[in-house]
Amino acid sequence: MEIQQDTHISSSRLHMIQKGFVAGLPIMLGYLPIALTYGVLAGQSGMTNYELTLMSILVFAGAAQFLAVGMVTAGTGIVEIIIATFVLNFRHFVMSLSFVNRLKHTAVRVKWPFTLGLTDETFTMTALHSREADEKYGSYFYASLILTAYLSWVGGSYLGGVLGDVIPSRLSASMGVALYAMFIGLLIPSVKKNLKIAGVAIVALLTNYLCQTAGLNQGWAIVIGTLLGGLSGVWILGDEKEDEL
Repeated sequence: MEIQQDTHISSSRLHMIQKGFVAGLPIMLGYLPIALTYGVLAGQSGMTNYELTLMSILVFAGAAQFLAVGMVTAGTGIVEIIIATFVLNFRHFVMSLSFVNRLKHTAVRVKWPFTLGLTDETFTMTALHSREADEKYGSYFYASLILTAYLSWVGGSYLGGVLGDVIPSRLSASMGVALYAMFIGLLIPSVKKNLKIAGVAIVALLTNYLCQTAGLNQGWAIVIGTLLGGLSGVWILGDEKEDEL
């Protein structure tokens, strides 16, 4: 009886792991080309393959890493890069609290490590699979999902760093456009849903421009533009909510 019970437990865990891997496959397919591009651009900025891979291991945030690479290319200081990426990733605190609160039947020592693997994509997928949180081995599902996304990002970053020295220089240089295309791609869907978000982007853009015109270096201009742009959203978007009421 004990052997049958152990076999049942193992099969249940394996089922959850497989289910999590399948749920993470779309994220893996989306991450690989972006991670490759990041690896190539990071290599072009002067980072070694070890450094750019270590950033993916420790940071695991696509937009923040692209931003950091752009700032490294511009010769920005480490303090400005840390502040800018912190501001850009502040939403992860909210996502983590929401995710942890959902895992009511999971031990705290298991919950918090999961938050380190949350991105916009993995958080969205966990929300779509919220029922697994109430299942006995639901933590195995989320662990498999997050690890699938995480390993694909780290592996893609490393491969991009390796390929950066192999692919033709023209193709490598053209991939620099991906940085701007990525942020525009993130902005446009939000603007389509709410035109006032464009106002937030314009405030950030003008602030960045004015700061650099005033002689401030690009790194601090990005930090100030990010902060003021985000704060302007409280007023711009909050005003819209009042109008609806």
